[in-house]
Amino acid sequence: MTEILTDEHYMRQALNEAQIAFEKKEVPIGAVIVCQNRIIARAHNLTETLNDVTAHAEMQAITAAANFLGGKYLTNCTLYVTLEPCPMCAGGLLWSQIPKVVFGAKDEKKGYSLFSPNILHNKTSIISGILEEECAFLLKEFFRQKR
Repeated sequence: MTEILTDEHYMRQALNEAQIAFEKKEVPIGAVIVCQNRIIARAHNLTETLNDVTAHAEMQAITAAANFLGGKYLTNCTLYVTLEPCPMCAGGLLWSQIPKVVFGAKDEKKGYSLFSPNILHNKTSIISGILEEECAFLLKEFFRQKR
């Protein structure tokens, strides 16, 4: 039960990042990376702002966390992200050696599990569906407003 509450707490932090992206008219996906119960990286999509298709929330968070730790491996960290990572981000997570990924909403169109379900390291723990409805709502609202 405690772990569920902890996962929800950190997912709420990722949702805060997604809200920032929403306000910037970026696809509202947010991420945080936690190490030893401390948030060491916060990020949200910046693809429009940076004019960079690789500027996904997860990629931004991986870079920030690696810079914080002073090394490229995130072996004692957990990623919390509001949407299931795409194959590109899952590849970045593989190379970072992150042991745990927690995501909110499933990405039925571009999620890594559709294309490359084995791309993450076989020892990486995956937890999905944390605050799923809240994560999905923000995305649906974003795309509803665009139409």
